[in-house]
Amino acid sequence: MPTKKLTAEILNAAIEGFESQKRRIDAQIAELRQMLEGGPAVTAAPAAPTKHRRKMSAAARKRIGDAQRKRWAESKKESEPSSPVAPDAAKPKRKLSAAGKKAIVEATKKRWARVRAEAAKAQQAPAAKKASKKTATKKAPVKASRKAAKKGAAKRPQKAAATPPVIPVATE
Repeated sequence: MPTKKLTAEILNAAIEGFESQKRRIDAQIAELRQMLEGGPAVTAAPAAPTKHRRKMSAAARKRIGDAQRKRWAESKKESEPSSPVAPDAAKPKRKLSAAGKKAIVEATKKRWARVRAEAAKAQQAPAAKKASKKTATKKAPVKASRKAAKKGAAKRPQKAAATPPVIPVATE
């Protein structure tokens, strides 16, 4: 694998990176000293000037913008044919004839009449069943079964606490 030559640009970037690390470490040391002494923090090195931004010529900005617009145009061009249906080829809207509409209205009315009749029938049936059940139902057998259950529970022996049984030991 061929090694890359260290160009002046790479070396300058490395120096700049190490200097920024040095400034950060100096700031941390100053904070620690200030915490020890309780006095104001003093930095060992003066603050370096802020990083300068590179200036780009108007011609370079124009070239970059034109290239980007060209890339976007190509990507848009590729995606357009993949659309499933073109808007111009839309189907014409279907229309309902008067006879068709009339048939739908009649069928709907007939269906709703049937639904209402079934609902009315369903409401009348439970009311009749409830009235007949009230007269036929007796509460005494239920109470009697509860009393029997209570008596049975009272007669059952309760489990003893978890104590081990006493075993007599014969001593001779």
